[in-house]
Amino acid sequence: MQAMQAELTRAMSNLGSGAAAQSVAVSLTKPAVAQPKPYFVSYSVADAESVNITAQYGAVTASNDNHTRTADVQIRLGAPGLDNTHGDHRASALTTVSLPLTDNRDAIERSLWFATNRGYGKALDALEKVKTEQQVRAKEEDASGDFSSEQAQSAALPPAGKLDVDKAAWEARLREITGVFRAYPQIIFDTAAMQTSRETDYFVSSEGAHVSSPNQVARLVVVARTRAADGMDLFRVETFEADTTGHLPDQATVLAKTTALAKNLDQLRVAPITEPYNGPAILSGRAAAVFFHEVLGHRLEGQRQRGDEEGQTFTKLLNKPILPSFLSVADDPTLREIDGHPLSGHYAFDDEGQPARRVQLVKDGVLQTFLMSRLPVASFAQSNGHGRAETGKMPTGRQGNLIVTSTKQVSDAELREMLKAEAKKQGKAYGLFFEDISSGFAITTRRSPQAFQVIPLVVYRVYVDGRPDELVRGVSIVGTPQAALNRIVATGNHQDIFNGECGAESGTIPVSAVAPAMLVSEIETQRQSQGTARPPIVEPPPLENATTAVMKGGAQ
Repeated sequence: MQAMQAELTRAMSNLGSGAAAQSVAVSLTKPAVAQPKPYFVSYSVADAESVNITAQYGAVTASNDNHTRTADVQIRLGAPGLDNTHGDHRASALTTVSLPLTDNRDAIERSLWFATNRGYGKALDALEKVKTEQQVRAKEEDASGDFSSEQAQSAALPPAGKLDVDKAAWEARLREITGVFRAYPQIIFDTAAMQTSRETDYFVSSEGAHVSSPNQVARLVVVARTRAADGMDLFRVETFEADTTGHLPDQATVLAKTTALAKNLDQLRVAPITEPYNGPAILSGRAAAVFFHEVLGHRLEGQRQRGDEEGQTFTKLLNKPILPSFLSVADDPTLREIDGHPLSGHYAFDDEGQPARRVQLVKDGVLQTFLMSRLPVASFAQSNGHGRAETGKMPTGRQGNLIVTSTKQVSDAELREMLKAEAKKQGKAYGLFFEDISSGFAITTRRSPQAFQVIPLVVYRVYVDGRPDELVRGVSIVGTPQAALNRIVATGNHQDIFNGECGAESGTIPVSAVAPAMLVSEIETQRQSQGTARPPIVEPPPLENATTAVMKGGAQ
């Protein structure tokens, strides 16, 4: 922090002066002119240590430690109303470099100096382009400025605890976990990965911000894949998360979940392929959480409300109903956990040095606000602590812990009966139950249809005549957000959590979504891409040798 502050002060004093201007390339045929001084400079450093161990087929494939220090230098020229980041030039403010891993102040300052000098030249070039474009382009629909005015924060939170990992013990655990799949020869690929890290993020700015905040996370991910006889690839994922490895579930719990995953994947391989469907469905709590993250959450991110390319699905619907009146949605990154379960989207300060805040996005179905970084939009000129980014990316408004609540709750059994009744009413032989969803994507650009696609992993047909539920495969949920969200008719009475990572223009960041199960009166599905590759021609090798090796703690 001392090195960052010292170099920041020197940069603000000298950039734009005659001496600094000499470092910027100018035309040889014209005299040098005075260069503008930055109105804002910030240094953000991520100091991270991690341990990563992976295994497959009962053997360890990687086991390593890593330590990185990465600095993001942000330089803004011009004025908050119009600067070098305007429009398509947003990334021009950012320069990223690696820092020395030792606490060598001279070396750290030298690295920051180099990045600052390079970043100033990049920002200067972008500012000239912005000024030129302003003279020839049509008036923008949203004339908001490029950077909000915020109160500088000063906080030095206690550092994260020591990264203490018994690698030998975890290697043995991962061998045993992936060894479960030896009993399922039709599962053609499996892997288990334990990833744990401790990171301290440092932030200083020319506004006077001084923030250091810790983060510590441990994640265990089990993935398996199979291929049906018709060429369709199928996979399942099980994720466990905690703040430290010591708080991850015990081995018995993980093995039970892994065995259930393997059995389900084996069943999916021979399950019938679904047909396109349009009718009632239940989304489990976990599935509903992913659904809301993709369908609603991304469209309420602040930057989606301005720009010629954005679809602006909800921009003009402020203070109007966008959900049934019994539903409310908030994003609260200040929460570390719910009912004892950790939330991935927790943080104390966002990546612009602003304190995390709870934001009520939708109240009783009515849209209240958006997730804001320091990029203003019409009617919202301030950040609400949601400027987030992966190191090396410019922060934008992003989700943290998206939480859906309901005042129209029924039990799981009642929700199931309501599904059957709705299907019967619509003349359908069955409704659908989406038990698990892996991921999805939302199209938010104006040039494309404002649609979404969500990929379920486990889907059942629930027959109205009382036949047993039938597992099916190849289902993909599609639709448009306003139609899909307003067809929710009731919810379950308990919430489920989805922890994961989300990728967007500001990079990949950890997120959580929390929601109850939901009954939707109408949902549209289509068939997934089937693939053309056949299952493996040759049977897998005999299992006896691998079994013996794992029992002895070795690897074949």
